[in-house]
Formats: sequence, C-alpha cells, structure tokens
Amino acid sequence: MAETGRIRVAKDKAQLVKDLTSSDGGTGPFQTFADVVVFAAALGAKHKKRVPLGEISKREPSPIRLEYFATMGHDVLIKLLGITETQDINILSLDEEQYETQRHHIFEEYANGGLEILQNELRGAVDYSERLLLIMSLERDKQDDGEEEFDLSKFLS
Repeated sequence: MAETGRIRVAKDKAQLVKDLTSSDGGTGPFQTFADVVVFAAALGAKHKKRVPLGEISKREPSPIRLEYFATMGHDVLIKLLGITETQDINILSLDEEQYETQRHHIFEEYANGGLEILQNELRGAVDYSERLLLIMSLERDKQDDGEEEFDLSKFLS
C-alpha cells in the first residue's frame, strides 16, 4: 500500500517521469514530477487503466510528498479518483489513515496505468511535447466526432 504522505512511482516508469520534466536541464513539457504523475493519473483514469506499481523508485523520482500535490490543487484529483473508484464517500475521511492510504493507492495505480500508456505512445519520439500535443488533439477529435455521429444501435432489438 501507499506510504502515507507520499505518492510513489514504479521503478520501471521512473526514467519516463524524469524525461517528461523540464527540471535539471530537461526538455520535457512538465515542470515537476508531480505534474507528470497527475497527468498520467488523469490519462489512466480516462482509459480505465489501473496498474499495480510493482517495484518502487527509490531515487529520482523518489516518493513525492503530498504537499506538492496540495499546493497546486492536484489533491482534488486524488480524492475524485478515490470516490469514483470506491463509490464510498468515507474515502474522503481525513481522520482515518486507512482511507488516505487507499486514496493514494488508487491514484498511484491510475498514474502507473497512464505512464504505461505514455510509454507506448511516446516510444521513439524525439520531442515529447509535440507528441503529447498530437495525442491530446487526437483525443479531442475523437470526442468531437462521437458527439456528431448518429448512433444506429438504438434501433437494434
């Protein structure tokens, strides 16, 4: 389970998280590790891809303190994923550590699923920013197409 007070990253995704940041002279599109993890969790949730972490990264990025997420308002996503996944309002309880641990665990697994998607989508890319923009544009176009399409399935018995 998640270490209370910190969000962990799977060891096999650690290099990707580092490559996606602009810190330490990097050219990635995200400023912090927390930004990458939040984006990945949202992507994982969108695709309903929740993947256990396995071995945890101990170094770069080491487990990320929750204060980073709260400072940027990203703790809302952690809570939303927790309540959506469990369908239990008690998951928002601040008094019981088990709920906090469960929320973090759910968030970590969605982030890991999103990072897995990104690993596949970004394979061979030279410019991650350009490729991410392309991915997001394609997702937006899929949504736009879906709204305009006439669904014939409702006429099937």
